[in-house]
Amino acid sequence: MAGTRRTQLGTVLSDKNDQTIVVGVSWLQRHRLYKKNRRRLTRLVAHDPKNSASTGDRVLLEESRPVSRTKRWRLVEIVEKIDVAEVQPAEIDRMPGETLGDNNNSDEE
Repeated sequence: MAGTRRTQLGTVLSDKNDQTIVVGVSWLQRHRLYKKNRRRLTRLVAHDPKNSASTGDRVLLEESRPVSRTKRWRLVEIVEKIDVAEVQPAEIDRMPGETLGDNNNSDEE
């Protein structure tokens, strides 16, 4: 089977490292005794030379030669791009129109 490489479709779990993404590939495993399927998650470390993938994206990976100790996959394409809101924790508790340093309340007057 020379020339054929395996491909996997998964979701990016982490993109914090430079040129590296961690992708979760889910699959079903059948229980030996109870014959029920349970969902399993395999974490694959892949090479992303352009740092184009971000957390939550659906990506297509292809098997490759070892790039590092754990990287054996490379990013082929981003199938679906997901926009994750960049919200800071301090901004969640604020009221609309309120600034971060605004501590005085108008109700107390």
